[in-house]
Amino acid sequence: MKRFALPLFLTLTMILAACAPSQASTNPPSATSPSGLQPVPVLTSTAAAPSSATDANAPADLTRSDQQGSVTVDVTPLNLSNSSDKIEFDVVLNTHSGDLSMDLATLATLTTDAGVSVQATLWDAPRGGHHVDGKLIFPELKDGKSILGGASKLTLTIVNVDASSRIFVWQLK
Repeated sequence: MKRFALPLFLTLTMILAACAPSQASTNPPSATSPSGLQPVPVLTSTAAAPSSATDANAPADLTRSDQQGSVTVDVTPLNLSNSSDKIEFDVVLNTHSGDLSMDLATLATLTTDAGVSVQATLWDAPRGGHHVDGKLIFPELKDGKSILGGASKLTLTIVNVDASSRIFVWQLK
């Protein structure tokens, strides 16, 4: 039995190390990011460096992180300053317990300070597992008008992901 103890210990150590969250450095937000957006501090979210899976063009200071419960959620807007028919966010979910097989599109709402609110239309990610990375997509238009038109603040709310509510906020130009 003793001759199996060391290999078993090393195997378990390597498995736990592979599932451990990486310690990303936190970049202090700049006064104005290259895209013209300014981060807004929010009690439930903190700025963090984007994961390697996020768009290389997305500024690090736009990523928001929420670590309630046993699930960590990192969100990075990908095209807030670009004209498009959709608004995209890179979302990374990590946990060491439970399964992340939910359809995030049914749990996410995008709201502006101008009073416009839209439900996500697509959660483009693999279903299940402990580490999920995908695109959360919202329509850019509501009633024929841009939802970002006239807005200075954008709020993404995700409910029922091992916490009643997770709120991510970005200050627009």
